[in-house]
Amino acid sequence: MEARSAPHILPFALWQQVANDEENEIEDDSQSELIVAKIDACLEQNGVNHRTEKFEVIGTSANKTGPSRLVVRRGQEFLVKFICNRPINSKTDTISLVLAVDPIAGEWISHGHGTVVYLLLQTDDSLVDEQDSDWSAKLQSTTVNEDGATELLVAINTAPNASVSKWTLTINALSKGSEQSNSYQLDQPFYLLFNPWCEEDPVYLENEDQRNEYVLEDMTMIWKGNENSFYPRKWKLGQYETNILDVTFWLLGEVARVSATYRGNPVKVCRALSGVVNSQDDYGILLGKWTEPYSKGTAPTAWTGSVKILNEYYETESPVRYGQCWVFAGVLATLCRALGIPCRIVTNFSSAHDSEASLTVDAYFNEEGNIMESFSRDQVWNFHVWNEVWMKRPDLDKEEYHGWQVVDGTPQESSDGAYKLGPAPVLAVKNGLVNVLYDCDFVFAEVNADKVYWLYRGPSMPLKLIRKDTTAIGQFISTKAVGVEEREDITDSYKCSEQSAEAKITMMRALKLGQCCLTKHYLKQIKAEERTAEDCGVQFQVELNDQALIGESFNIVLRVSNASLEDAHTVNGRIHLNHILYTGKNVKTIRSHPFSIRIGPNEEETVEVPITFDDYYEPGMDEAIFKVTTFAIIGGVDREYFSQQDYSLRKPDVQLQLSNTPVYQSTVRVTASFYNPLPIAINSGSFQIECSGVCKSITIAVDRVAAREKCEVVFMIVPSFKGSTQLSAKFDSNELSDIEGSLTFEVEEREVNVELYDGLVFS
Repeated sequence: MEARSAPHILPFALWQQVANDEENEIEDDSQSELIVAKIDACLEQNGVNHRTEKFEVIGTSANKTGPSRLVVRRGQEFLVKFICNRPINSKTDTISLVLAVDPIAGEWISHGHGTVVYLLLQTDDSLVDEQDSDWSAKLQSTTVNEDGATELLVAINTAPNASVSKWTLTINALSKGSEQSNSYQLDQPFYLLFNPWCEEDPVYLENEDQRNEYVLEDMTMIWKGNENSFYPRKWKLGQYETNILDVTFWLLGEVARVSATYRGNPVKVCRALSGVVNSQDDYGILLGKWTEPYSKGTAPTAWTGSVKILNEYYETESPVRYGQCWVFAGVLATLCRALGIPCRIVTNFSSAHDSEASLTVDAYFNEEGNIMESFSRDQVWNFHVWNEVWMKRPDLDKEEYHGWQVVDGTPQESSDGAYKLGPAPVLAVKNGLVNVLYDCDFVFAEVNADKVYWLYRGPSMPLKLIRKDTTAIGQFISTKAVGVEEREDITDSYKCSEQSAEAKITMMRALKLGQCCLTKHYLKQIKAEERTAEDCGVQFQVELNDQALIGESFNIVLRVSNASLEDAHTVNGRIHLNHILYTGKNVKTIRSHPFSIRIGPNEEETVEVPITFDDYYEPGMDEAIFKVTTFAIIGGVDREYFSQQDYSLRKPDVQLQLSNTPVYQSTVRVTASFYNPLPIAINSGSFQIECSGVCKSITIAVDRVAAREKCEVVFMIVPSFKGSTQLSAKFDSNELSDIEGSLTFEVEEREVNVELYDGLVFS
């Protein structure tokens, strides 16, 4: 390594220390000038110590696309070796280190902002007063290698609040008799990450199993469906993959424009990332789209992980088409885990989108039971997916707000003039403290809003409250369990038990803090007596077959019973079946079935509506999701019945089977298969294969699958991690989309002389 001029000047106080040392030197004119021939970043040792060895950028494999770089976590020492021409003499030599954030265009780097740090190398003979600094550089050992060169092993400790950035390392060596120091620089900037293993770091997470799950795992599970029928889907986060770390730092600094001064603050970092994930107002990563066609991009259901999305955005600097909530959440989780912030993906079933900040979701219907869509923009999503990040909240006045925080990259409502959300303390949401930063009011409504149904009887008649549901919103709030392929229900962390005294107090507290015009109106109405259809003894029950598979017919069954022993009733009504998006938005009306029945005392009548495949199916439908709406008027007693129920048809699973024992860096043969449940052929489609570790995803084209026939493909993978490994396969076509299977297996150590298979192929 050649000597070169130092990019930073050592502060006067440190050079004064050098001068004082020189005054006390023992004369030794024969001592040669100290020269640093090489700086060794100790990649392998640091990677293991800092749990960053899986990052492709730190690796040394032949498949690397660029030079290896150091990846370390702040608040923890890392090692470097200085290969020198001779040992250091503390009486005649001084080594200083300059660590500086690698600046982006126009960024000001200064000592006062904590983006430049100056250190004197401490030896056994010359201890420097650190003045309580979190930064230090200490000589650990001196050895002579086989070539006769001297190796100085140096431990550098970084501050637990240091800027999470790329940093440069410059070495200044000054020997007695030299007019100026020689400067040497580490060939590549190193990456400094958040450190959930460091107690002084705001993202510190005490539990080791949780750190492994929420920081180190590169695949996870996302729950989809509705409250009556939900299922998991694999998502490859891929934070260790080629370019992903560079993309993350580029997004944080140059796209989100978070200055290096604030890149060590997880609150500011996560809030900025939640905004940059969507392109709604800042030309960010993903363009959201919730309706077909997706011909100009990729359908949201076709994505299997974050890597392709991030690499495409990095290459084009244009929003990637298209995303929906689980895609935004998957990408945001990748960015957080890459930076070292504990992050998990959360699904809320029956999730409210409160567009008017009223903490209620209002729906208006006419006397035919048809929804008056123009009256309100409020919606109830079958499910909504967001993220939780773990951190302290020193910006808030209570320590109880430390812990899990909601962040959400899906563009729903603006916050501070931009489409971002959080971090919102989960505990504040549970307690109904909707005025706590950031965006607790919106999250509270998502999990705890009241559903209010109004009957519109014309412009000259007042709205009539026909139903108020205080328990429907926020069901089965789910995340992946730690260490196992199972669902963990975390509903209790967001809300009190439904109908409990605590739940009612919390709702009233939130409504009073909200102070929205609609909220004040609702507070007045909440005391009014709610009259129900059950008052006259007539009861209704809607039955649906939750086990029906897409491609099959199904029935909507309405059972009407009369508990009265004396009175007969005439019931007139209508059953609607609508194809909807998972956001609750109506796509089309499939069936509107009127009925009129007379039910005698202590009798039961049944209304049955058969639905065939041809009734509901259309090519390209992303999800077989429906809303069943039942509206009835009970004659003679001025009573109405109203209900809505979400319903979805099941889809087949992809089956995965290994043909041989998985061995590290050796080929494994895998078979993926599924049965086409449709009464029509699948004309063309493709499998998308993802495997944990630094493996490229692959696409396998499928020409045709006949009706009710089996589809099977064979492919090869090469595990790049030892131990537990996860594999997923998703099939997508115009006729049938978003079907998936996954498999977790153990990868054994590779024996010596086993032939390697480079890459990921299929046959």
